[in-house]
Amino acid sequence: MRLLNSRLLTVILGVAVLLAMSVFLTSFTANMRLPDNHQGYEPVQPIAYSHLLHAGELGISCLHCHTGAEKGRAAGIPSTNVCMNCHTQITAPILSVRAEDEVAAKENRPPRRIISPELRKLYETAGLNNELKPDSGKVPSGVEWVRVHSLPSFVYFNHSAHVNAGVACQTCHGNVETMERVRQVGSLLMGSCVNCHRDSGLTGNDGKKVTASTDCVVCHH
Repeated sequence: MRLLNSRLLTVILGVAVLLAMSVFLTSFTANMRLPDNHQGYEPVQPIAYSHLLHAGELGISCLHCHTGAEKGRAAGIPSTNVCMNCHTQITAPILSVRAEDEVAAKENRPPRRIISPELRKLYETAGLNNELKPDSGKVPSGVEWVRVHSLPSFVYFNHSAHVNAGVACQTCHGNVETMERVRQVGSLLMGSCVNCHRDSGLTGNDGKKVTASTDCVVCHH
């Protein structure tokens, strides 16, 4: 009887250990990442710029701000001047501006300029005061955006080659127009690039068929 109980206890303990190991391995492999895989990286930016608003609701083209994407290797981060092309006039959400206009009309006075907290940060980096005029006490510094997508230094990637071949920005960056804060969607590992090159068969902007090479020297030279 004791021998039977001992064997039963051993079996129960063995099953418990296997279940525990199974749960651990499932959790470990689900969160395991290869080196340089920063998939899901979503840093907080110095200004809460919304791609959902600008690229999604307003329909602003990626190339309007990232002008280098169709001209050279790097897509480029828009300078403060690019932002100010619109935001010298647009200083706050339209609902806030309309609310102030209504209050000013009732009080029979000119409406005050409404500046949203996030745009105030932009104006600070541009060295502007509350009237959006240069402030002698402020030094323009630019916005120190946090980089989200980064490839190793030994990898050569040219944005213009892909954009002009008809590759959509979303292919590598995901549906940025749906994101409040940009995150890295793809792994950006070599395997994903190679698979994309193998399956390309794209039609370029000039109407010609594009066949992407899988030769190592295309990206490593």
